[in-house]
Amino acid sequence: MKKRVQEIIDGVEAIYVGKRPVVEKLLTAILANGHVLLEDVPGTGKTLLTKLIAQLCGMGYKRVQGTAELLPSDILGGEVWDMSSQSFRLVKGPVFTNIFLFDEINRVPPKTLSALLEVSEERQVTIGGESLKMARPFFLMATQNPTEFEGTWVLPEAQVDRFLMRISTGYPRTIEDENALLKRRIQWQSDDPSSLLKPLLDAESLAGMQAHIEKNVHVGSEIIHYISTIVRATREHPKIALGASPRGSLALLKASRAYAFIQGRDFVIPDDVTYCAIDCLNHRVTIKMDFEVEGVRSHSIIGEILGSVPVPRERTTRPEARDGGV
Repeated sequence: MKKRVQEIIDGVEAIYVGKRPVVEKLLTAILANGHVLLEDVPGTGKTLLTKLIAQLCGMGYKRVQGTAELLPSDILGGEVWDMSSQSFRLVKGPVFTNIFLFDEINRVPPKTLSALLEVSEERQVTIGGESLKMARPFFLMATQNPTEFEGTWVLPEAQVDRFLMRISTGYPRTIEDENALLKRRIQWQSDDPSSLLKPLLDAESLAGMQAHIEKNVHVGSEIIHYISTIVRATREHPKIALGASPRGSLALLKASRAYAFIQGRDFVIPDDVTYCAIDCLNHRVTIKMDFEVEGVRSHSIIGEILGSVPVPRERTTRPEARDGGV
């Protein structure tokens, strides 16, 4: 399974140049059965990245463009009157897929955005009083531009908290990466090279990996205490007005287990926790206003907390169950 996961990462990186950590984190979120808020400026390949992962994982993919006119039914679907049968019939919306990309989510009004609350947490949609389960696995990928404010709304905390991670792709790191991107574009002869990739998995196999992580990736008691200490530190930090919720603790736990699996281990080490911590917690804390205007950002505070919390002793083999882990 590790070999197949690494093949997916390599396949994405063959097209999406120089962003292996971003690819690993996205795959971590999928294997942890979580959602991702991808926040960055336009043109950094957020949509392409999602399509590449969907193609390599062999899963269904649909996209919705966020606009001010978008209605809940444009996402979820609804009941439509059928003249031939003289009755209402259910028409499912684009959310009924495996990987659902919601582009520019912050351009959608709050009423429409609330349609995602149930599906992102409970993996189901209620239409006409009937609850419909989503396909397994189901992954919500939302994008937003953090630098543009005209015609946008601020996402409510209840919605943001439902994303397992908030990730930024960033610009190409080096001039060599930028050169490689341009050269590959000439080779592809297309702005969308996702069709060049062949699926390496399918939805059933990916769901099996998710179940394997839940059942077989061990978390020692010292790692559990390490996660709890990090999250509790966000609630006690003098620059933070509102710290991470218990959902943040669970998100960090799930992401750490999935990342350990990607690394080929069946147990979590402290490095797995620190690798995932900033992306799992940076959107779950609220900076006090006087510090925010001074330019203090959540990711820097999370990094400061990681530097101050004592790291538990690292183990190189899978500990026995007697240590109280799960």
